[in-house]
Amino acid sequence: MSGSGSRFWWSLSSPLVCTAGLHLGGGWIALGPLYLLCLIPLVDALWGHDRHNPIDGRVLEPSGGRDAALWIWIPAQLSFLAFAAWRAEAFALVEWVGAAVAVGLVSGAGAITVAHELMHRPDKLSRGAAELLMSTVAYAHFCSEHVHGHHRRVATPEDPATSRLDESIYTFWPRSIVGGWRSARVHDRGWSRRHPQRLAPATRRRIVFAALVAGAWLIGSWAGVGLLYMQAGVGVLLLETINYIEHYGLVRERSDSGRYVRVQPHHSWNASHRLTNALLFNLQRHSDHHATASRPYWALRHFDEVPQLPFGYATAFLVALVPPLWKRIMNPRVHAWEARGD
Repeated sequence: MSGSGSRFWWSLSSPLVCTAGLHLGGGWIALGPLYLLCLIPLVDALWGHDRHNPIDGRVLEPSGGRDAALWIWIPAQLSFLAFAAWRAEAFALVEWVGAAVAVGLVSGAGAITVAHELMHRPDKLSRGAAELLMSTVAYAHFCSEHVHGHHRRVATPEDPATSRLDESIYTFWPRSIVGGWRSARVHDRGWSRRHPQRLAPATRRRIVFAALVAGAWLIGSWAGVGLLYMQAGVGVLLLETINYIEHYGLVRERSDSGRYVRVQPHHSWNASHRLTNALLFNLQRHSDHHATASRPYWALRHFDEVPQLPFGYATAFLVALVPPLWKRIMNPRVHAWEARGD
């Protein structure tokens, strides 16, 4: 099941549902948020888990048609944002705010997830597509920080995107956002020194985002531009909340030499909830992703012997927004894992 590509087309259901809500207007704008934050957690609880793993001998085969579900997200995201910008002028203030939240949730759950997959690919086309998708939420520097920063420092105090035990999501957000931006600047400056004849990454990203802003203004005037910015903020906060969830309280040990041990599957929280993994291209199989970042989404494995989230990301997102509830549920699990001595 996990190696089958067809179920990942389900990821496109979120922009389709949200587009229907934007078209109808009024209270229907809540369709997208209700779908992602209410229906998905409910179905996750009822539909259960997918712990099936791909056959080892096939994991390095060409992805073939499996990647079509990724690449269709590029025109889908741009068209979705264009439609939202066009509708923005017709909305009353309450509708406009609701639309920005709805669009941001789709950008965070869909476009950013696809960008995350593509930024780990070795070819320039995939990495460029990842930057374009991340530019739709004004967060393209994440491509540098995530690959060259987070994956190297994950589960250590040096990583701004690794949440600490007892840390609230509301203190994690600014620390991760600011720390990630600083980390990306360091990497980008190093890249520019090595390639002085090439356009600086930060300049390239500003140009792309400026083009998106210009497009939003042409389509929806200032209402469209404002919606683009606000949905970007919502998308970024959703992304950083997922970062918070994925490594909460987990720490890499130091070896006798003083170096941190190699990243292992047990340094990330794993989740096998069937529907959310279909929506998020197996992102919840995060344990295998960090252990072997080169694995494509369809080849990621489930591990029973690593820390397991008690719910899928859709539910975890809501719980994380209530720190006392999150700590009550998750802190005992962190302590139980530490007591194992793995």
